[in-house]
Amino acid sequence: MRKIFELRPEGKHPDRVLDAVKHEIRKYMKRERRRDLPEGAHFWDFDCRFGADKDSAQTVHPAELIGALDALVKEGAVQCYVELLAKPGVRQPRAPGSAPDQATDPDDEAA
Repeated sequence: MRKIFELRPEGKHPDRVLDAVKHEIRKYMKRERRRDLPEGAHFWDFDCRFGADKDSAQTVHPAELIGALDALVKEGAVQCYVELLAKPGVRQPRAPGSAPDQATDPDDEAA
């Protein structure tokens, strides 16, 4: 999805427009995650770019996209550019010793 959203259209309340933009972004991500995964992939990942316009768009983590949108609206922007491209993701195995240690209960040691 590559789209420019108008954040202050005439005759509409800006808060409702912002809610509609957030809803459309979340709906797109949810729809893309429902697609069948290619063989060897574990999940759908997203390449995200966000900015006031296409030229000033910066790479953003998908989890930070809504927060970036809120920050842009607080600055008073009249439009925003969102680029979300789904790609298959593969989980990387953890390196030995990088997993968090299991907390041991002192009562278990005494038993």
